[in-house]
Order: sequence, then structure tokens, then C-alpha cells
Amino acid sequence: MKNSVLIGIAGGSGSGKTTVARALKKHQKENITIIEQDAYYKNREDLTYEERCLLNYDHPNAFDTELLCEHLEKLIEGKAIEKPIYDFSRHLRKKETISVKPCPLIILEGILILENKKLRDLMDIKVYVDTDADVRVLRRLRRDIRDRGRTLESVINQYLTTVMPMHNAFVEPSKRYADIIIPEGGKNLVAIDILNSKLDLLRNTDGVLNETF
Repeated sequence: MKNSVLIGIAGGSGSGKTTVARALKKHQKENITIIEQDAYYKNREDLTYEERCLLNYDHPNAFDTELLCEHLEKLIEGKAIEKPIYDFSRHLRKKETISVKPCPLIILEGILILENKKLRDLMDIKVYVDTDADVRVLRRLRRDIRDRGRTLESVINQYLTTVMPMHNAFVEPSKRYADIIIPEGGKNLVAIDILNSKLDLLRNTDGVLNETF
């Protein structure tokens, strides 16, 4: 019997992945934990800030996927991890970490989680959040300026030079690996309810995975 079920939620930047993950968390409460792929950007301390600003953060190579897989495997086995904290204003990991205890249900959320076969093989349910490009652009602008200390010019430049090309090359094609495609992200309450119903069936009222999984 598995210790945990891993649900992967992918989709383009600004598609509503986090909203979907939080909606599932609200329903499942303490039975679920969320792991963000964004926390696992490589820690490029060997580069200057100016050099780090020029990196392509929307390419699969930007992520420390080896560490992410290691942490997911530990959680699935019922072991706690120390999740990195990434500082987007400096493009570096913080010295502090977040202790994450294993849960019956684990959400892995990120733009490129379905692109990587090793990550896909760890997942029990694969979800892709499909949202129109213009909506995703506006959401990313608002988030990066408000929450990540970016300028309007830098966000637009990054979108045109890396975000959009990488979405077309890696993110959008990964949709073919999804078990479930959710149009319009967190606004699709029907899809979220269906997914929650499936997760409810995978565990009993004590938060333990059912043997039928």
C-alpha cells in the first residue's frame, strides 16, 4: 500500500495552477500538502546578480529536478523533507528551509512538471490547467510586479524572450501527458469538484489511503 498519492498540476505561467492547488488544499485540509516546482530553481551562487538575471528560468534545465525527485520520493515513502525557499528578487535560494511532513495526498505544482519523465513516473494523477495566453500574460504581469519586485519592462522582456518561446517548446506539448485537462483554471469549479471527489475516494475519513488505490 502506498504511503501517499502524488497529484501533478501543470500549465503555463499564470494559468491558474496555484488557484487549483489551493482549492484542493481547502477541501482536503491537513490531508494534503503542496510542493511548488518554483522552490527548486537551481541555486546559481557562482553567478553575479546581473548574470543570474540573464538566465532562462522557463527552460527545464533551470530546475534542480534531481533534488525535487529525491524529496518527492521521500515524502511518498512517508519521510519528512526540508523544502528550499527561493528568493525571486535575488534569483537565489534562501538559507532557511521549510520542514514538510508527509501527507496522504501530495500536490506537485509547476509549469514543467509534465515535461520530465522521471517526475511523471512518480505521479498518480496528472493535471494540466489550460488557460488562454492573454489571460496568462496579464496574470504574470500582475504577479511579478506585485510579488516579485520586477519592473514592467523586465517582465515584458522576459515574456517575449523566454516565457513564450519556452511555453511553446516545452509546456504546451506536455499537455499530452495529462490525465485531466482543466480549462480556465481555478474558475472551473466543476472540474475541481470532480478532482476532489476522486481524491476523497483515495483516502478514508482518517486521512489514510485506501487499499484499493
